[in-house]
Amino acid sequence: MQRPCAAAPVRNAAAILGVLQHELRGRKAIFEIGSGTGQHAVTFAPMLPGATWQTSDLEQSHDGIRAWIDESGLDNVLPPVAFDVLTAKAPDNRYDAVFSANTAHIMSFSAVRRMFELAAAMLDYSGVFCLYGPFKRGGRFSTASNEAFDASLRARNPAMGVRDLDELDAVARQHGMKPARIYAMPANNYLVVWSRTEDRQCSNGDPGIAQLSLISD
Repeated sequence: MQRPCAAAPVRNAAAILGVLQHELRGRKAIFEIGSGTGQHAVTFAPMLPGATWQTSDLEQSHDGIRAWIDESGLDNVLPPVAFDVLTAKAPDNRYDAVFSANTAHIMSFSAVRRMFELAAAMLDYSGVFCLYGPFKRGGRFSTASNEAFDASLRARNPAMGVRDLDELDAVARQHGMKPARIYAMPANNYLVVWSRTEDRQCSNGDPGIAQLSLISD
């Protein structure tokens, strides 16, 4: 099969990798929700020594992901598992990191909630959930282009849309994760990190964003 090639991973992989090499340093088991074409997996995994990267997506994407894995020859990227956040159960294996890119805004909010629930269930204590994409903060868009993008998504499907980080932080806390760090990324995107707490019970108070780093082109 010819490998599918999406433009977004070509554009954003270097910036995302710069953050992941810091956030995922020393982590051994990583689960990716929504691997898409598989381009991110084969780009990131060889740059994370000692880590095993588990790909996942809807079954119709599996052939393309396998094509990228086969072409890469990597032995630390695992073949995709079928994973629909609305119906999936958390795997029996536990992971010390979960990653997802450009998924929250194309899901319904109920699916986003379920993604957070699954991520929390998969993570070991002190594990991290890293989510990349466009987000609002405090109900406000960071740019006019993101506001226009949100409008275009909702015109296609009213269930889609750019998510607000305040709402996502609240969902994370419900499932025993707390806001940890947020990284500003190129093209008005963010990479947001939540960490799982030991007792899965977080304070109702907002600890705020621990760190803001700007990754430039």
